[in-house]
Parts: sequence; structure tokens; C-alpha cells
Amino acid sequence: MTPVSWRKSSYSDNGGECVEVAPDVPGLVPVRDSKDPLGPALLFPSDAWRFFVSAVQAGEFGVV
Repeated sequence: MTPVSWRKSSYSDNGGECVEVAPDVPGLVPVRDSKDPLGPALLFPSDAWRFFVSAVQAGEFGVV
């Protein structure tokens, strides 16, 4: 994977349990564990990622 700009959510806690996304890859959203920046990244289609984020924001997963 070519170099990308990783971004951590402003909602991430400081306990080390964070994910980072690279929103600048056309058609895909890479997601990785911030504790393992050299480890693997999961690749999600952009549409699927937007759907997931919208569902989280709408509280569809019961997360507070």
C-alpha cells in the first residue's frame, strides 16, 4: 500500500484502544489499529464505510 495520511478520531479515548483511518484513498477507506501502525490495514469500500459511520452516529449499535 502506498503511503497515506492516517487520522485518529477525535472521539478516541487515551487508553490506547483506537483505530485510525486514511480517508484519502479513492474508493476505499483503510482502517488500522493505532497501537500497531506497521501491522495490517483492513480495506473497506467507501460506500460501506459511510454507511457504517452513519449507523454508528444514529445509535444503531447501542454504543454510548
